[in-house]
Amino acid sequence: MAAVRVAVRRALAGLPSAGPVLVACSGGADSLALAAATAFVASRLGRPAGLVTVDHGLQAGSAERAAAVAGWAGREGFDPVEAVPVTVAGRPGGPEAAARQARYQALTAAARRHDAVAVLLGHTRDDQAETVLLALARGAGPRGLAGMPARRELQGVPLLRPLLDVSRAQTRDACAALGLTPWQDPHNTDPSYARARVRADALPALVAALGDGVVDNLARTARLLAADTAALDDLAAAALGAPQPRPDRVAVDRPVRDGGGLSVVALAGLPGAVRSRVLHAWARELGAPPGALSHRHVDALDALVTAWRGQGATALPGGVRVGRRDGRLVPVD
Repeated sequence: MAAVRVAVRRALAGLPSAGPVLVACSGGADSLALAAATAFVASRLGRPAGLVTVDHGLQAGSAERAAAVAGWAGREGFDPVEAVPVTVAGRPGGPEAAARQARYQALTAAARRHDAVAVLLGHTRDDQAETVLLALARGAGPRGLAGMPARRELQGVPLLRPLLDVSRAQTRDACAALGLTPWQDPHNTDPSYARARVRADALPALVAALGDGVVDNLARTARLLAADTAALDDLAAAALGAPQPRPDRVAVDRPVRDGGGLSVVALAGLPGAVRSRVLHAWARELGAPPGALSHRHVDALDALVTAWRGQGATALPGGVRVGRRDGRLVPVD
């Protein structure tokens, strides 16, 4: 319990204002331990804390379970407390992606309703290790291998993951120490989900073959790559001439923007790792949905710079098309 509370205290201490925080709690061990620790720490820091539980409606009894979590939160002194139903069906992507999208939309909307300064999420070190393995399996680059960030903003709402250095075993022990009975999500053991297979089979096999340090090492790899990725993203933002750069951002000799497009000569002069990030960020600016924008699309844009043979325009998600005209990459009809 001490490890979880220390992690939460560090996260809350880093917030810039004394506004309320919201805990996202499913009732599982990780988020339940996070909620209990937040109730303890926030009250001592004088910071208001609320709780949101999202009912995905994917299992029988989900509404009753969400109501039970909300009832517990009210008794623990959380205010506000919300049980938010969402609709998962009809969203793009597989069931995991659709549920995640619905959940984050509900959480950010709740944060805006209550002027929360952050939403706390219960992902642990084990979740981070699983994320890295899944990224490896799909051939992700450094951004995917960097795993889940400890902090990111979604629609202007800071999302914090205080427990990325805390193990799943610790959250379970914390719940046991407090006499809390976590909900066991059957999706976590359903082999039709890739993450469940990694959790049940792949990661334990690696631990058996390589030792108990595998989980820590995978999580540390994510932290190291996250730092490298942030530095490369800064270079890409500087090359794009991003407004109001941070004081420590690395400068570049020649920004790549040229009118309404990007200079091919300037792009060609960038290191490949920076150029790919520039192209990815620019494609998002043009309207390509981030979730649908893959490395194949960025590679096709890069070919317009590095392997130009007079090829036609590159099609990106969202109906965006980019061509090479007069030494520039430009959006085309």
